[in-house]
Amino acid sequence: QVQLVESGGGLVQPGGSLRLSCAASGFTFSRYAMSWYRQAPGKERELVAIINSVLGSTSTRYADSMKGRFTISRDNAKNTVYLQMNSLKPDDTAVYYCNARPSYGPGSEYWGQGTQVTVSS
Repeated sequence: QVQLVESGGGLVQPGGSLRLSCAASGFTFSRYAMSWYRQAPGKERELVAIINSVLGSTSTRYADSMKGRFTISRDNAKNTVYLQMNSLKPDDTAVYYCNARPSYGPGSEYWGQGTQVTVSS
């Protein structure tokens, strides 16, 4: 059974840091692009960051508002993707979701249940 389990969310003060983790199982992790999305109340779900490895080359992509503050990484040996979040702002408050898509070609897409991040003083 495919599972994506997020952890690491919580309450943090503005300017603080938080690291989210997403533990994957049930599929060949290294063959999938992993990404983080978030959804704030009243807003559409948006892409935060994506990391993909194809032919030995790893690429990352970030939403403009996250560039320079967030870093996505993955550990294929642990089947885990991370999101390091620094300089957090109240606008970063959202439910953060882990997503998996095949790196190449068609295939199933998987989502985690999400973890709540609240940035507030």
